[in-house]
Amino acid sequence: MYFSLLLLHSFFRWMVVLSLLYAVFRGLRGWTGKRSFTLADDRIRHITATIAHIQLALGYVLYFNSPLVAWFRGHYHEAIRQFDFLFFGLLHVILMTIAVIVVTIGSSSAKRSVTNQGKFRIMTLLFALGLLIIFIAIPWPFSPLAHRPYIRTF
Repeated sequence: MYFSLLLLHSFFRWMVVLSLLYAVFRGLRGWTGKRSFTLADDRIRHITATIAHIQLALGYVLYFNSPLVAWFRGHYHEAIRQFDFLFFGLLHVILMTIAVIVVTIGSSSAKRSVTNQGKFRIMTLLFALGLLIIFIAIPWPFSPLAHRPYIRTF
């Protein structure tokens, strides 16, 4: 089960990144082009936030089933001195939770905004901030924080 969750979580990473990139693109285009906030824009806002929530839920299930995190929790004082354990045991989960909270606030605030420009501005800024936090917290192969492959295979 653990490896299946890991593969699913790895796959959903790309869905989150791509949906946020597309939502930020649509938001920027609407904000700078002074467009109307259409039903398609609203669906993109909602679907993007939903994908982020699904990924966070998968991440929490994975977190509490991970042998790496279990070792981190059982050997905390020793584990915090090893950056790989610190990253996955603490930093990754905190940063990703914050990122999804930012995306959720952006989605909710954009939905409630009165003007089209307000909707686009809020969606663009908060989704971009969430995406930035996610980019920092993803263990990219080139990341100085932790290294994992682009696509997980076993």
